Amino acid sequence: MTMTDCPAIHIQGLRKAYQSGHLALAGVDLDIHAGEFFGLLGPNGAGKSSLINILAGVVRRSSGVAEIFGFDVERDFRRTRQLLGVVPQELAYDPFFTVREFLHMQSGYFGLRHNDNWIDELMAELDLADKANANLRNLSGGMKRRVLIAQALVHRPPVVVLDEPTAGVDVELRQGLWQFIRRYNAEGRTVILTTHYLEEAEELCERIAILQQGKIVALDRKENLLSAASWRILKVTFDHDPGELGPALEDLLTGASENIRVFRIDAQRNPLGAVLAQLQQLPAQILDLHLQEPRLEDAFTDILGRMR
Repeated sequence: MTMTDCPAIHIQGLRKAYQSGHLALAGVDLDIHAGEFFGLLGPNGAGKSSLINILAGVVRRSSGVAEIFGFDVERDFRRTRQLLGVVPQELAYDPFFTVREFLHMQSGYFGLRHNDNWIDELMAELDLADKANANLRNLSGGMKRRVLIAQALVHRPPVVVLDEPTAGVDVELRQGLWQFIRRYNAEGRTVILTTHYLEEAEELCERIAILQQGKIVALDRKENLLSAASWRILKVTFDHDPGELGPALEDLLTGASENIRVFRIDAQRNPLGAVLAQLQQLPAQILDLHLQEPRLEDAFTDILGRMR
């Protein structure tokens, strides 16, 4: 069996219990296909970091299977470390080196002696070229984040995990980073993204898994997760203040300003036609209607709400 015959990530029955008694992962089953742009989402404490740390060999699993292209993350640690690049949440770096020295040193860990062209390309893509000879301790937080991204990619891993890569960075870096990562993914590499910026996951990811309390509570293509959300947002503009809406419409009301009213409509409980009929009975004339389809953030909130 070759790497192309295996999922990029294969996880089966994965459990992690800490000595404190906390069960971080409670039997996770997950396959991530080679070349996917995959979203791993969940609230704080859901188990995302434990799963990533197990893949990276930083944390030992309690039981179950965790493989990268068919290689076990513990038994074949050297091989899996070559296959994986992780951009961590924390700004961990060595303050005694310049950017170029740091990336050369990281290349050495993977036995790459002639990696200058790729390092130059990484620095150019991440707008670090003019900081190549700057000491790491003198960089801003956003620049340090860029260096960590370059560090994770310095050995051109076929799988890269981006753990909150744009936390605390400016809009310009976000846009440049995603352009670069899209190209990296388009070349056949697998990208796994964890983020609290759900609009990023909605724009970038093909499939999404949602973790809650150490279990996967949703796993599907993004389009299917969005279509499963039963409710919509209806924004109505009247020619003047419509006054009292009545109990039924008041229950759906989520926002009001001057002549505008915003309603949250669950299609299963409140058919749109019935809501529009009630709106037409109000003393104010409707000038505009805007129906907003669910966003990933809405579907995410819905799924977690059903778990409570």
